Amino acid sequence: MMSQPSTELEGLEEHTKSPKIKSTITSSLSRLTPVHRTLLFAVILFQVFVVLYFTRTRNVSISKSPDQPLPADVEDADCDSRWIYVYDLPSMYNSDLKDKCEQLDPWQNKCEKNLNDGFGQEAMELSGIVPESILPAWYWTDQFWGEVMFHNRMLNYECRTLEPENATAFYIPFYAGFAVGKYSWGNHTTRERDWHAEMLSKWIQEQKWWKRFSGSNHFIMLGRVTWDFRRSGNADAEWGSSFLNMPAMQKVVRMSIERNIWDNLDIAVPYPTIFHPRFESDIVEWQRFIRSRRRNYLFTFVGGARKSFKNDFRGILQSQCLNESTTCRNVDCSREKCSDGATSIMETFLDSDFCLQPRGDTFTRRSVFDCMLAGSIPVFFWRRTAYLQYQWFVPDEPESYSVFIHRDDVRNGTNIRRVLEGYGREEVERMREKIIEYIPKFVYAKPSKGLEKTRDAFDVAVDGILSKIQDAIGEGDDWNWMNEYE
Repeated sequence: MMSQPSTELEGLEEHTKSPKIKSTITSSLSRLTPVHRTLLFAVILFQVFVVLYFTRTRNVSISKSPDQPLPADVEDADCDSRWIYVYDLPSMYNSDLKDKCEQLDPWQNKCEKNLNDGFGQEAMELSGIVPESILPAWYWTDQFWGEVMFHNRMLNYECRTLEPENATAFYIPFYAGFAVGKYSWGNHTTRERDWHAEMLSKWIQEQKWWKRFSGSNHFIMLGRVTWDFRRSGNADAEWGSSFLNMPAMQKVVRMSIERNIWDNLDIAVPYPTIFHPRFESDIVEWQRFIRSRRRNYLFTFVGGARKSFKNDFRGILQSQCLNESTTCRNVDCSREKCSDGATSIMETFLDSDFCLQPRGDTFTRRSVFDCMLAGSIPVFFWRRTAYLQYQWFVPDEPESYSVFIHRDDVRNGTNIRRVLEGYGREEVERMREKIIEYIPKFVYAKPSKGLEKTRDAFDVAVDGILSKIQDAIGEGDDWNWMNEYE
């Protein structure tokens, strides 16, 4: 550090080589006593040191890359131990995958999902279902587009830094879900499914900032469930990629819409819903709307029976709902569209006090968040569907916002209607109010910088990630460890 001020003074001397300027300075200095000259030199040295210190430790003076600008209000953010560096990956790992949207799904073109920064098409079909004043906050968002949404928010994060030596954590914007999703169906080999992941693993391990902690201060967002990245064998018939089993990923914190409950580095974040508030007032208006909504059914089941499954549990739930047609509303997804763009789903949840939530293809399903977004109380049959997944985003006490009925009890004849009728009106309203309170925590806001005061799912996730990384590295460690690389 002490060599740098002298370098600055040498630079100053270069600017004083003009004979006229040099004569003036020499004349002025000659009038000073030796003590005064020493004091003057000390003052100059101190000022140079202060300038160098603050330009080294603050990001606000850096030159901003035109393709990766920093948020305009970065100077106002409280970013102590919160600086995050976003890797500028080669485009093959993110934007190229996204832009080749027609290749992402063998059954439909997904390009419309890229609209509006990954939120999808405007959901104008919801006119008359949601309040007109907040209709522009609704989009047909794909449940697997979290990688794009998170990346866009991260580029505008208030504590993003372009100087990796100052970073607390490092974000890897690899669209791993897109990379494996396009090869998940058809006659694709494990090599095809692993190719992008293997190339990314090699790339990241070559980065200077990776090597200190072997990735312990790095994190990534995976837009699909964790099981899509945990293939253990090499047979082409096996599902998914082996990305999370690769050596480079063993210390990286990873977000996904469903986590492995036995892996402490896995974090489950909410599935994207179709509501993306633009302002705090959008949330307040929606909360007011669902709080006062008249509900005509006790419960609902949205899903399709799977007749090819032995003792199919969804079929059992659907049968109970159909047998209670005056108190249960059924949306049969084997007969009508239940993917993005189905207005009947939101209508149904808004019309019901409770919504039945069995497991999906895995233990979780997006319907859980669609249901709660409408102020309907979820009924779970597996604890892993929510209780062991989304602890940062839902209340700590399961009974405060949901009902649990063990699936074996249902198989053995438990009548769901009778169980739900056992909850009094005051208890139902209390559970609904708890859900309404938590809505901001499981929706993703529309503004690229988030909402001004309200913390959404992105904010909650980042706070948790930073805390987890600090725990992994050790709270007593000096975050200025990067200095040894300079």
